[in-house]
Amino acid sequence: MTLALAVALALAVALGVLAWARSERLARRVDRLTRLAARDAAELDRLRRADPTVVERLPDPLLVLDARRAVLRANAAATAAFGAELGAVLRHPGLRAAIERAFASGAVESADLSLPVPVPREVRGTVVPLDPPLADGGQALVVLSDRTRERAVERMRADFVANASHELRTPLASVIGFIETLRGPAADDPPAQARFLGIMAEQAARMARLIDDLLSLSRIELAEHEAPSEPVAPAPLLARVAAGFEPRLAHGDQAGATLSVTCPEGLPAVAADADQLAQVVQNLLENALKYGAWPDRPARIALRAAPAEGGDWPSRPGVEIAVGDEGPGIARVHLPRLTERFYRVDAGRSRAAGGTGLGLAIVKHIVNRHRGALRIESEEGAGTTVRVWLPAAGREGG
Repeated sequence: MTLALAVALALAVALGVLAWARSERLARRVDRLTRLAARDAAELDRLRRADPTVVERLPDPLLVLDARRAVLRANAAATAAFGAELGAVLRHPGLRAAIERAFASGAVESADLSLPVPVPREVRGTVVPLDPPLADGGQALVVLSDRTRERAVERMRADFVANASHELRTPLASVIGFIETLRGPAADDPPAQARFLGIMAEQAARMARLIDDLLSLSRIELAEHEAPSEPVAPAPLLARVAAGFEPRLAHGDQAGATLSVTCPEGLPAVAADADQLAQVVQNLLENALKYGAWPDRPARIALRAAPAEGGDWPSRPGVEIAVGDEGPGIARVHLPRLTERFYRVDAGRSRAAGGTGLGLAIVKHIVNRHRGALRIESEEGAGTTVRVWLPAAGREGG
């Protein structure tokens, strides 16, 4: 073998070894790149699948919109907070305008919404454009923050000051006047002192009742947008409330008046706050006994199932509570205003009977919170009946 041939053969072998080594390294690189690509693809798929999970688990009501402004999905918080009213929220002109502005500008836009049904509600809608979009084509998020409680607190403070100052002014001035009289002209007059102290005690009790009712009404209004969901059997609750009036019917201010109770068996449970429902029945009975029940004209309370009959009540199963009397009745002109705060048909008689003018306002707000309905029927000389409808448990109120 010549030297040149040996050199050529050695060179060929060397080049073959080098090519093999390079191909091996290239194969390893290709394999590594393939694994990295697979890992990245898996991570991207995991992130894509995580989008719905993140949206679903956020505590605030949240909607995902596509490029056509249609809802791709709503999380559980949105469904729980708005339910069947979710479509009405999206059609609100203020929110629609904010959505269009957000899509046009690519910036976050907000709008304050006032929703009148099923109960008045204040909502802050925030539209957040997404760039890049979500894996399923989501182009924007709509976050709905319920501000009802905050606004209610603001109104409550203003209303409490206005109402309390107006309603407390008269009894407070009376008490101050009697104190001055007791310190002066009646300082040495025991009979006058006893009479004035009795009047002062009545006025102080009236102020205490008024403050209690104002605070109760304020607490109810704060939670009015949150419907209760616990099932409550109405018949036992009604029986307990009626039993609480027995001592008064025997020995108290309404001694001699009578109360009849009708509770059929098999009534469905209602979705209710038991304490507030008891307050509704108690307030209605208080009015019936104070203003309508005489010894020969009893007050009455009745429960009945109110199925979907297409009558005055909503078209779904529920329970009707009716509290009535056979007293002098109320003129028709007063009926639309009876649930207003401090509205009294006969202010003097109401105050003399210990009324604060807030009983039916409290009833109205509790019924609203329970997504129920309220009817007041009265005829002069024939008595008054107040009917409350509440949805059966497991049924959506509204």
